[in-house]
Amino acid sequence: MNKILRLIFLMLFTIVLLTEGTNTPSFAQERTISIIVDGLPVNFDVPPITKDGRTLVPFRAVSEALNVPVSWDEKSKTVTASDGITSILLRIGDKTAYRNSAPVTLDVPPMVVNGRTLIPLRFFSEAFGCTVEWDEASYTIRIFSPRRKMAVIGFYALGDSRTSSWTNLFGKPYPEHSEGNTDAVSELALGWYSLDKDGSLLTQSATGWQRPSGWEDVLKAASLYNLRTEMVIHATDSKRDISELISSKEAMEKLAEAIAEESKLYSGVNLDLEGLGLDESQEQLLKTRQNFTSFVRILSEKLDPSKTLTLTLHAPNSAYKGYDYRALGAIADRIIIMAYDYGSSPEPVDKVLQAIEMAKAEVPAEKLILGISMPRETAESLLTKIGIAKRYKLLGIALWRLGLVTKDQWEVLRNAVEPVSFHEIP
Repeated sequence: MNKILRLIFLMLFTIVLLTEGTNTPSFAQERTISIIVDGLPVNFDVPPITKDGRTLVPFRAVSEALNVPVSWDEKSKTVTASDGITSILLRIGDKTAYRNSAPVTLDVPPMVVNGRTLIPLRFFSEAFGCTVEWDEASYTIRIFSPRRKMAVIGFYALGDSRTSSWTNLFGKPYPEHSEGNTDAVSELALGWYSLDKDGSLLTQSATGWQRPSGWEDVLKAASLYNLRTEMVIHATDSKRDISELISSKEAMEKLAEAIAEESKLYSGVNLDLEGLGLDESQEQLLKTRQNFTSFVRILSEKLDPSKTLTLTLHAPNSAYKGYDYRALGAIADRIIIMAYDYGSSPEPVDKVLQAIEMAKAEVPAEKLILGISMPRETAESLLTKIGIAKRYKLLGIALWRLGLVTKDQWEVLRNAVEPVSFHEIP
């Protein structure tokens, strides 16, 4: 019996030792909490912690993800943040915070952990109009930023009855119309024109881009629902037509004059000339880039100053290197980055981020628009792509194309973006 008692005592003593060895501070947790803002993960040098059921995070990382400027005052131990409309103030160890000078009682005060100032995530996010959701299963906090003013361009091209741009936009079969989804876009890129190597402006092309019968009805409906319009000139260089065009000063002048004349019907012009610079030698690539830039400059000089000039370009990390982003960005009003066709669906976030980083190194963010291929995205992945445009403070997004936008995707657009003319963007 004594042996049995000694054995039981030894087991209990071992259990107590193991239990003591696993005690942790009240704010630690075994699982790491993930923070996702608009579909994009937030990286922290100090991981988020939980204290009394509330999550605290390093303030600079979350403020940068939400584009809210913050500052730290070492002397008073306070964090202040303002987006120009809302301002908050938090003090280390103090459960009273201030939003627009009004006191707010916090469940948990800000604290310093491992040399980093941590603040209550939900208070900070909701103070700036975000929605915060907790996913217990994945130990993830998802934050959705408020609608942001952006240019939202919808490419309008021909389709069959199932993928009609008209019906998808105006909510009814042609020629009837209603508000439909016009509240979710701010302008139309009308894919109605092409070109030939001699500099002729065409309303039909071998690639299927053409101006439809009844095109005037589209312009009238666009005006009725306050949508800007740009004429799109689309061509590919598969037969070297673009390369030959831009190597001839006479052909470039001829085409630019024709575009300038036709643009009187629209708010602006969108050049979508694809396929330049594939597998060219360094010398030939330089010449291609110079020639294309020359054509854009000629066109810009011939356009009425009231007309916008937009370029739809392959992403800088694509196989097509015939576009000098820096030079083109200095001429054009806007550049749409076709950050898609990377080979998988949805489009890989790392490739899209790389494209934006490369473009931003050459062109101001306020001139850049993220092109999104709608059939290659889900509603969830669309939110992530919009989140990229928000985080990098881009001018807006462009949707390829109307007719292919699903009901769920329209809902994502409405919740994430306030579409406005780019002239109205702060």
